[in-house]
Amino acid sequence: MLRSSAASGLVLATRKLGSITGTGTRLRRLTDRSTGQEDKRRLILDAAVRVFAHKGYHTSRVGDIAEEAGVAHGLLYHYFRSKEELLETIFRETWRDVLDAVRAVEETDESARDRLAGIAKILLRAWRRDPDLVRVLVREVTRSSHLQERIDEIGAAFAGLERIIARGQQEGEFRSDLDARMASYVFYGALEEILTGWVLGQLEDGDEAIALAEQTVVEVICGGLAADREAAKV
Repeated sequence: MLRSSAASGLVLATRKLGSITGTGTRLRRLTDRSTGQEDKRRLILDAAVRVFAHKGYHTSRVGDIAEEAGVAHGLLYHYFRSKEELLETIFRETWRDVLDAVRAVEETDESARDRLAGIAKILLRAWRRDPDLVRVLVREVTRSSHLQERIDEIGAAFAGLERIIARGQQEGEFRSDLDARMASYVFYGALEEILTGWVLGQLEDGDEAIALAEQTVVEVICGGLAADREAAKV
């Protein structure tokens, strides 16, 4: 109640101050301008994804992106200094979304298996939500390893996967004789290879195929991690 009253009082005070000094109108203008700038930035990023997906990063020109976005070349350079910065921003913001998804799943009270299944669904269904973005990430990831080294979110996302597996080991759900970090890379690697198969047209990608891919990854990885599974002889 006190917090609500304080907040209401602050709103009223701000309105009164704005009506006296005119700062309320200026604040709205600044807010509108900031929102407009973010919309324009997003417009350019979305255009870059489409151009990179269909023309390839190395054969695309900044002019192609500006034309796709419907903006002047000069305006594009106001937001991004180069084509490489555009690609790095796409990588960084996408991995930030992946990290947020991993953290959200990690914080649930579900079993480790169900948490890994949730992450598999989020990543594999990205092919349905935004196939152009997946195309860019899959095609350019091996060519731009130097960008990956500069994006902290990638390591943080893998660390989240490792914690989920390690927690499953601590709770007796997963076997403890396997390295959790290595298992997290195997898990993500399987998802990435399936996405690559869809990008290259080597795998069926209908709704049933996507559901089957989710089930297969979880069964193979979690089945191998199961506490009652015996170590394979190598």
